[in-house]
Amino acid sequence: MSAPGSHGTTPQGGFWRRLFALTRKETRQLLRDRSNVAIGLVLPVLLIVLFGYGISLDVKDARVALVVDDHSPTVVELLSGLRGSNYITPVTAASMQAAELALAERRADAILRVPGNFSREFAAGRGRVQLLLHGADASTARTVQSYVAGALARGALRVSGAQDLPARAITVGTDAFGSVHVEPRLWFNAANTSTWYLVPGLMVLIMTLVGAFLTSMVVAREWERGTLEALFVTPARATEILLAKLIPYFVVGMLGFAMCLAAARWLFGVPLQGSVFLLLLASVLYMFVALGVGLLISSVTKNQFVASQVALLTSFLPALMLSGFLFDLNNVPLPVRIVGQALPATHFLDLIKTLMLAGNVWPIVIQDCALLAGYAVALIGAARLATRKTIACPPA
Repeated sequence: MSAPGSHGTTPQGGFWRRLFALTRKETRQLLRDRSNVAIGLVLPVLLIVLFGYGISLDVKDARVALVVDDHSPTVVELLSGLRGSNYITPVTAASMQAAELALAERRADAILRVPGNFSREFAAGRGRVQLLLHGADASTARTVQSYVAGALARGALRVSGAQDLPARAITVGTDAFGSVHVEPRLWFNAANTSTWYLVPGLMVLIMTLVGAFLTSMVVAREWERGTLEALFVTPARATEILLAKLIPYFVVGMLGFAMCLAAARWLFGVPLQGSVFLLLLASVLYMFVALGVGLLISSVTKNQFVASQVALLTSFLPALMLSGFLFDLNNVPLPVRIVGQALPATHFLDLIKTLMLAGNVWPIVIQDCALLAGYAVALIGAARLATRKTIACPPA
């Protein structure tokens, strides 16, 4: 009689053999379903193009209608600052009524009115112009106001230098400009573009989409079709089944991350100031978090429609709206900020932006990596507990 473990059959060897067979089966199943390939590989490419080229938080070519009642050389030199700006497109209006109509119809973002006595008042140090802004989008209005004020301040300095006068201040509304010269320097975003802000967040969205949304739908579909119950009657253990589910989607998620990183570096010019190893480590940790979320949702719901809705509401939408991807969490109410800080996507986004734009800031790296590792262990452990190798008997 053969001793236990003879013929090369050991518990450890059986584990790896079963895991390899199950992983191969899951990989074939993943590649066979075109919808999985579309969500896992095609959709990330579309998101890269959409967010990288089609979405921008920058204000460029702001249309400013000019109503000029003083046509002196002083005013011409003053307005040259507007015409030389890359962010402002000045358009001369025939009258104030025409400018107001253009502002109401959104053919102009602002109206700049120069009164008829401006040259005389400017020489006396009391230069005042009126700026009317379309306030439907408060953020855009504030940005346009700062652009116009800066351009007028530069023009005022040129006028003062050409006329050999002391530097004059122009008042737009109640704010004075021109008396203090500011030398701005942008740290961590030398290009001054929102693309550097959006592209790292795109990596978070893609890995969340593949890890949580796609995984929850696919596994829930197997619960509906009964294929998981067929696996439960085999010698494979629940842990082996879950690991086999994790591996193919982990590879797909990391492929999406690699595409995002390549696009960030060579399409959009986003720098990588930190360590590539730390960036890869953070991405691996977050990929396990996203996979744990997907497996837990599918194990609890066991229904494809419900799983897709729960995954959308608990992973993808929060990663889009509450992680700091679109706006700074410091500017939201405290309850919303608390919810945002509880999301794994928030810490991964903070980590990936720090590594790419600022470098290896170790307090942030250590804290966020530890949190992601804790989330990964907790979620995958919860998914393992929720997946029991039992078959529910139909009611008598």
